[in-house]
Amino acid sequence: MTFTPAVLVLEDGRTFRGRSYGATGTTVAEIVFNTGMTGYQETLTDPSYRGQIVVMTAPHIGNTGANPEDFESGRVWVDGYVVRDPARQRSNWRSDRSLDDLLTEQGVVGISGIDTRALTRHLRERGSMRAGISTEVLDPEQLLEQVKQAPSMTGSNYLADVTVDEAHVVPAEGDKKYTVVALDLGIKGMTPKLMAQRGIEVHVLPATATLDEVLELNPDGVFMSNGPGDPATADHQVELVQGVLAKGTPYFGICLGNQIFGRALGRGTYKLKYGHRGVNQPVQDRTTGKVEITAHNHGFAVDAPLDEDFETPYGAARVTHVCLNDDVVEGIALLDRPGFSVQYHPEAAAGPHDAGYLFDRFTDLMEAARAEAH
Repeated sequence: MTFTPAVLVLEDGRTFRGRSYGATGTTVAEIVFNTGMTGYQETLTDPSYRGQIVVMTAPHIGNTGANPEDFESGRVWVDGYVVRDPARQRSNWRSDRSLDDLLTEQGVVGISGIDTRALTRHLRERGSMRAGISTEVLDPEQLLEQVKQAPSMTGSNYLADVTVDEAHVVPAEGDKKYTVVALDLGIKGMTPKLMAQRGIEVHVLPATATLDEVLELNPDGVFMSNGPGDPATADHQVELVQGVLAKGTPYFGICLGNQIFGRALGRGTYKLKYGHRGVNQPVQDRTTGKVEITAHNHGFAVDAPLDEDFETPYGAARVTHVCLNDDVVEGIALLDRPGFSVQYHPEAAAGPHDAGYLFDRFTDLMEAARAEAH
């Protein structure tokens, strides 16, 4: 078997040499690490990874190959992929191709055979940064020049890349109980499916949808999805949420939708040193005291006080969820209006099912708002 050499160069000059995995070529993006032991296919197809090279900390990747059922969107979104020990042979009854073949088909440049533990420790110490992978430019100094010319994740906006072109409807399963408008900022397929299972008809709208277009559908609730990029650039979506809150329509946001909710309430956002990415992050729900193991993919966070309520244009709000690893804000709720959000991914694709109750909490809000209206 012949191997194509590849090189990985970080923005600070640290260099790793390995073998090509996936497509050949050159890619430059922000490099981040994912601590999940499972779910590599759901990770690859999560639109929130647009603009990022993903390092898998689990050493063995590709064991179960790839299949069409586990896609969370229509394509692979990562800009590059880094693994230590790719599977030589796929083994799963649903698999229709190897992971290497999938990456090659989708044009994703990757590298294998490097010390991903050393790379992850480096990123934890120095922080996420720009990096390049190449099978063409094997001179580290030359590739480093390309890396330094690449745009930073701070100030980035990828919503036009990941959102749907046209609105579509995911029908409720069984009797329809509610209508929800979901703003697609990079939504994963499992999210509207879990709402549909609860009797919700989900109207998925592009990220550019206006408040009038949202309210025209007379929704019982508005949902804002996960997505890539810097929340500080999402001014249009912040204004839309403010309009939804002013009208009193129940709101639920996850990931980027949480950061946008925070901004709509008057809070700022900031970039984390290396972020949270994986399916094993401990979060405490402060409303119940319960600890959940949750799926994360975020490099930005909301700046809000952990131990006291804070004022917003829509009344008092408080931090409802916090990460037990580093005290990062993981959820916010209004106290006098129907609006809440969490920073993580409760749809469990891939990831644990601990946070599925949040969709029930959303339906409870809509039921209460409907009862109040009548």
